[in-house]
Amino acid sequence: MPYDVVVIGSGPGGYVCAIRAAQLGLKTAIVEKWSTFGGTCLNVGCIPSKALLHASELFDEAGHGFADFGILVGKPKLDLVMMMKHKADTVAANVNGVAFLLKKNKVDAHIGTGRILAPGRVEVTAADGKVSELQTTSIVIASGSVVAPLRDGKGDVIEVDEKIIVSSTGALDIAKVPAKMIVVGAGVIGMELGSVWRRLGAEVTVIEFLDRTLAGLDLDVAKQFQRLMEKQGIVFHLSSKVTGIAKTKSGARVTVEPVAGGEAQTLNADVVLIATGRIPYTEGLGLDALGIALDQRKRIVVDAHYATNVAGIYAIGDVIAGPMLAHKAEDEGVACAENLAGKAGHVNYDVIPNVVYTFPEVASVGRTEEELKAAGIAYNIGKFPFTANGRARANRTTEGFVKVLADQSTDEVLGVHIFGAGAGDMIHEAAVLMEFRGSAEDLARTCHAHPTMSEAVKEAALAVGKRAIHI
Repeated sequence: MPYDVVVIGSGPGGYVCAIRAAQLGLKTAIVEKWSTFGGTCLNVGCIPSKALLHASELFDEAGHGFADFGILVGKPKLDLVMMMKHKADTVAANVNGVAFLLKKNKVDAHIGTGRILAPGRVEVTAADGKVSELQTTSIVIASGSVVAPLRDGKGDVIEVDEKIIVSSTGALDIAKVPAKMIVVGAGVIGMELGSVWRRLGAEVTVIEFLDRTLAGLDLDVAKQFQRLMEKQGIVFHLSSKVTGIAKTKSGARVTVEPVAGGEAQTLNADVVLIATGRIPYTEGLGLDALGIALDQRKRIVVDAHYATNVAGIYAIGDVIAGPMLAHKAEDEGVACAENLAGKAGHVNYDVIPNVVYTFPEVASVGRTEEELKAAGIAYNIGKFPFTANGRARANRTTEGFVKVLADQSTDEVLGVHIFGAGAGDMIHEAAVLMEFRGSAEDLARTCHAHPTMSEAVKEAALAVGKRAIHI
């Protein structure tokens, strides 16, 4: 029997799209080339990295923070094998959970590599070479992204062996804490994984092409973030580019030059992490033969309903424009499925939270100051430091601040930026407020429990009107 929907890819966008389509009564199948569901995020991305981030934070706190609370435990000993087991168990629980959800919602799973033969026809090639074909009314491409290659000074791609020169995947599975690690790229992935290995004992040096860290986030936040990462022991080389990486007997030798030109320097490391971003993964899907339009960055071009220029074929997640975030892909999956079922699916791209899971965390939603200035929008700023928050003092987590940006004429909140412990959880009250186009006044007049870190969000909203109480 033909399907109503066939989804290619079981990452956050794909499996959520398939489940929502099935909930809406559409006969649905999902095609996954890996032996486990969940895509990059659950298998070698979001989930395993958070398992290591949390474990390494606890290790670091036990070694440096417990004594301040009167807890004397001595120097902690690292069992990296057990920490990696924790990561593996976390991944297994999540991917098995997705398998259960697909089965529960009666989504047919086909393990193999998918290729679109024509609108309504998907070929699936299993690992053993067996080929089958699925007939369907609609096809949703949710094939995700892969690590962007790094090129040397000659334009050649630097080979990643996942042992000495690693991508984010290899950085999650290092067998021994490296004495020295070089991270190429000061974006989210580089900073998260670099901070993991720094806490576990590695000397970490970050090389970044731009003159700042965390490109795209609020510059005010990025500056304080860099200062605190330096305080934690991470060394930065900004406005610098890698022109070569050569493997040696003991690791790798990295050649670095100033972006503006100048004398090159050589750095040695046991492990080099390439964290220069990700690119859409559409290899083998047959897009060229189908005539599916791509933009200059090789992303699939879609309309407001996620439809490509070929009737019956849709795309969501990392393969289309927008931030490469799991939750963005999930919301697109839901919206796409609802559109296919004749409902009104929609994603508000102005209210998509972004979180950097270092310690402290960085979280943001909406526009940055730089974006508001570029757009010529007049705005007011409310800012409140965690040093003035009672719970932060009790927890000894006083680093960072909350920053609220509100329209000068209407007081509508246009952006909220948080740098501090628990920022990734606190950002969502701002997201809810902004979804309903709330004002700083609305947020300021909402009663917040005391003592909580979230009171800093209220105080920042009060500060927009220059009436913060506790500073």
